[in-house]
Formats: sequence, structure tokens, C-alpha cells
Amino acid sequence: MKTLQNINILTAYLTANADLISKKTSEIAAAVIESYNNSGKILSAGNGGSASDAQHIACELIGRFLKERKSLAAVCLNCNVSILTAVANDYGYDKSISRQVVGLCEKNDLIFLYSTSGNSKNLLEAAYSAKKIGAKIISFTGFTGGALKNISDINFNVGLNSTPRVQEVHTLTNHLICELVEDLMFQN
Repeated sequence: MKTLQNINILTAYLTANADLISKKTSEIAAAVIESYNNSGKILSAGNGGSASDAQHIACELIGRFLKERKSLAAVCLNCNVSILTAVANDYGYDKSISRQVVGLCEKNDLIFLYSTSGNSKNLLEAAYSAKKIGAKIISFTGFTGGALKNISDINFNVGLNSTPRVQEVHTLTNHLICELVEDLMFQN
């Protein structure tokens, strides 16, 4: 049964990579806390299903994950349809996120970029723009990590060749990051 095989692939990956997932999640959470402690914010972006991951992390940080606590600054750059379509129309889709990075990103910010292939041109442009500003780039990729892996300060690469399985691990990682950030920043 194909579905059972896919579940087994995901389970095997999570089991074999539990230490890596824990280490990378802790590293990313520490970077988030450092950014917030330096008056930074989190910017996030992705395309397709990865856009949902980018929106999800911003939602959990602005609202809450498990604890009642103050809102944490986070902006999902793929959520404003008017900006996306205007920039894509006027400058091309490859500039749809980077134009926002130039307008919103500051040195102490982190930008979370979700790309299963690691080769989404608009996210690569966003990474280059963030680098020029001095912000840290946290990328969430799959397959071999693509070009985005090499531009990033921290890359969380899910070494699977299945878009759904990669995105499932990214969602899990989002939750783990939020839980760690809440536990470490709001210990009461």
C-alpha cells in the first residue's frame, strides 16, 4: 500500500535523523531568541506549500504556540496578495519577495526561507537582498538543498526526494522551534 510506504519513509527519516533535527532546531531557536533580544524580527517566505509553512511560523510567533505570552514580531512576506502581484507585475516574480526584504528587513532580523528544491529564484533573490542588509538567513530545504543551502547562515535540509515528506518535516520543525523559543524566552 503506497500510503503506508510513505508513512514508513517519513518514520525512518525522523528516526535516523532525530539528533540532526534536535541540533538544527536548537540552533535555529537560539538564533531566533538572539534576534528578538536585539530588537529584531522574523521575516518568512515560501512558494506553494512552503508559503503555508512560512505563514504558519509567523502565525505561531505573533499569536501564541503553547503559552500565553507577549506577541513576537514576525511578518510573512508571501501573504500580501496586493504587494506580491504589484511587484510581480512591475518587476517580475523573481523580485516578489526581495523587494519586500529591501523595504522591511534590518540587520538584526532573521529571514526564514522555505524552498523544497532550494532553487526558487524569488527566494534566492530575497536571500541575496538579506545578505546585503546583514540579516541572517535561515533556510528550510529538501532534496540536496539547492543553491539556497549555500547562501544560508543556517540550513535545515531534509534529505528526502519527496516534496510532501520534506514539507511535513518542515512543519514539525516549525513547531519545535516555537516550543523552544517559548520555553526559553517565557519561563514563567
